[in-house]
Amino acid sequence: MADAHAKPQHDYHIIDPSPWPFLGSLGALVMAFGGVAWMSYLKGGNLPIFGYDMANAKYWIFAIGLAIVLYTMFGWWSDTVKEANEGHHTRVVSLHLRYGMIMFIASEVMFFVAWFWAFFDASLFPGEAAQVARTAYTGGVWPPKGIEVLDPFHLPLYNTIILLLSGTAVTWAHHALLNNDRKGLVNGLAITVALGLLFSFVQAYEYMNAPFGFRDSIYGATFFMATGFHGFHVIVGTIFLLVCLLRAMAGGFTPKQHFGFEAAAWYWHFVDVVWLFLFTAIYVWASSGATIAHGG
Repeated sequence: MADAHAKPQHDYHIIDPSPWPFLGSLGALVMAFGGVAWMSYLKGGNLPIFGYDMANAKYWIFAIGLAIVLYTMFGWWSDTVKEANEGHHTRVVSLHLRYGMIMFIASEVMFFVAWFWAFFDASLFPGEAAQVARTAYTGGVWPPKGIEVLDPFHLPLYNTIILLLSGTAVTWAHHALLNNDRKGLVNGLAITVALGLLFSFVQAYEYMNAPFGFRDSIYGATFFMATGFHGFHVIVGTIFLLVCLLRAMAGGFTPKQHFGFEAAAWYWHFVDVVWLFLFTAIYVWASSGATIAHGG
């Protein structure tokens, strides 16, 4: 009788009091304040607080805030995994988690819409964009005069193939999980993580050998902001999948209970799709008729 009263008679899970929302907010505040202090230092200004110039702290305040945020992410997601393993992720809870992930990916889509908007605004109206941004004159053409672009069918094409293969591998891992094939799950995730790391290394090499810089022109600014933030998302997705790989190797996930893996797979496919748009627009379309850098 006592056991019956202890078990909830509904599909919802009331979580225990958690420190993570407060701690995460505190970390974000410290990180934002540190970012302001850091930028003030870079511009040669000061940020006096209580008689002390916080700009002298440089990036330390930002680093402390980032550490708090990362610790919060680790602790909060660890609690979520623990709740799943304890059976608290009922049908209703799992459905709402999926809704949450869909809304998160939708917000990420709008994030990239902003970078594509900036890119197309500058590329379709190069003269006006140059005047607004107060950058070097574009010559009314895109890419701007004097800019040598990367060969889209060299490293960018390699990275496109890498991401498409990684999407295939994570789909294989998902099907293996649904069929309770643990070996296929682990192998598929391992291949996906390896391809994600390879993509990041290729992009880093591409950046180090790019014939233009971030500050050179509005072309470089829009290029590096769009592809750079995508690269950041690839790193985040690789970490996401690496955690799933470690959990799978430890015996985690079942054919009926694997939202953590499913969310990681959704995120990775989102990264794949965004890259296809980036490759088509920024690498291929924007390089049409432009001077290709030697070895690019």
